[in-house]
Amino acid sequence: MTPVVSVIIPASNEGQYIGACLRAVLASNPLPRHTLEVLVIANGCTDDTVAVATRFSAMAEPRGWGLRVLDLPTGSKIAALNMGDQHATGAIRVYLDADVIVSPDLLAELTVALASDKPRYATGTPRIPAPASWVTAQYARFWQRLPFFNSNAAGFGLFAVNAAGHARWGHFPDIISDDTFVRLHFTPQERTQVSAPYDWPMAEGLARLVRVRRRQDQGNAQLAALFPKLMQNDDKTQADGWALLKADPVGFGVYATVSGLVRLTRRRDSAGWARGR
Repeated sequence: MTPVVSVIIPASNEGQYIGACLRAVLASNPLPRHTLEVLVIANGCTDDTVAVATRFSAMAEPRGWGLRVLDLPTGSKIAALNMGDQHATGAIRVYLDADVIVSPDLLAELTVALASDKPRYATGTPRIPAPASWVTAQYARFWQRLPFFNSNAAGFGLFAVNAAGHARWGHFPDIISDDTFVRLHFTPQERTQVSAPYDWPMAEGLARLVRVRRRQDQGNAQLAALFPKLMQNDDKTQADGWALLKADPVGFGVYATVSGLVRLTRRRDSAGWARGR
């Protein structure tokens, strides 16, 4: 039997984005010695996410690939990820945000990178599409200078593991930052960033940037509190603030403004999965 690569896409009210995401996945170049199954886990949707995703079965079938759309009544990314794992049949698992656009070679390169009996984690090379708003353009330009963005295999929006890697956690706990949780189960030597890119859009506008940044900070603090042993695999380096300021004073100012507003509004937290668009 041909081995399977499973792509798991949690989607909550992603009708505007899921079509482009699936079109890119299903246009991927052939996978070496593997076939593909795609699982869209709609959760808490009140829009047309399910209907849009279901229409892409016609694009998968001629290639001998599978597409299933599962519908959860409650909006929960963690519940969607766990349901995806329950239904996935592939030893290689690719976890993909519904607004991410993969390049044609990415899934094939991930398949090769994860072809090991040892635990392995892999992701692609992230690209930030040109933002529509001025404030997000400044923030995004500066953010791409930070050590985290330029670190090996950061994995935001898209990460993949093989069977031995997935066995390290098995079931997603109730956490905010699923991507960081998974990445920190692997040492830097066990993580690979392939050259094929993927597009990861950034939240538009100051209020949404603050909302997303607050959730990111909450997620990191939560992981440090609940899983302190994982933090030994965190290889982030400290940013040189003075050098960053000199290189991009406007971007630095916008980034500092977002950071300051997060601190000022940190008590106004909201529960649930928020992408911040």
